[in-house]
Amino acid sequence: MAVEIHPTAIVADSAELADGVSIGPFCIVGEAVRIGPGTRLHAHVVVEGRTTLGANNHVHPFAVLGGPPQHTAYKGEDTELVIGDNNLIREHATMNIGTPHGGGVTRVGSNGLYMIESHVGHDCIVGDNVILTKQATLGGHCQIGDYVIVGGLAAVHQFTRVGRHAMIGGLAAVVKDVIPYGSVWGNHAHLEGLNLVGLKRRGFDRETINTLRAAYRLLFADEGTFQERLEDTAQTYADSPQVMEIIDFIRADASRPLCLPEREV
Repeated sequence: MAVEIHPTAIVADSAELADGVSIGPFCIVGEAVRIGPGTRLHAHVVVEGRTTLGANNHVHPFAVLGGPPQHTAYKGEDTELVIGDNNLIREHATMNIGTPHGGGVTRVGSNGLYMIESHVGHDCIVGDNVILTKQATLGGHCQIGDYVIVGGLAAVHQFTRVGRHAMIGGLAAVVKDVIPYGSVWGNHAHLEGLNLVGLKRRGFDRETINTLRAAYRLLFADEGTFQERLEDTAQTYADSPQVMEIIDFIRADASRPLCLPEREV
């Protein structure tokens, strides 16, 4: 398949364009950019820096991919942005390259939806099948698991981890880590329970969901210390991969604060 470049687009000679790439009107593609087969830049898209776009991505007008990190310590070092396949990136979305002290790479997975004015900050690691809705924002160094949904106008603070299949409600300010399968909302965000709607939509069976609900009640009960409940949950549900994913997520970085349920006063 031939590469299509609109006459008004500006594409650097050294940019690498695979078969079937389509570059629309008034797009700008930089010198160190690589674009995979079937990817389409609709119009007025800027792809700069050392940015790699995989196959069959659709990027809508005024999106800017590979812009420099919004970090005062960045001095023009050679860092990069790597984006997977089959993503839909809508108008005015932005994704920045990494920083040297943060690993040097911002990674975005495949099959995602990045709605209008959403933002992926420097050094983020974003999984597959992620949805950032309108104006959702990820600060630098965030780790976002597969199938996470971030609601409109929500902001995830830098260095925050969000586990797989979690749901972040609109307008939430997330400054603490979110467990896999969790559902959080509020300012500041607190844990509301499990993302039951998402689990059902993705085909988790009733037994698995009931096990997760029972483990959740034990883990976030009022009795004992959190560490005691964590160990009790790990022992009681050691045979559940989903529960152990939550346990392992919590244990992986004990220095990070965790979104917890609100306690009634």
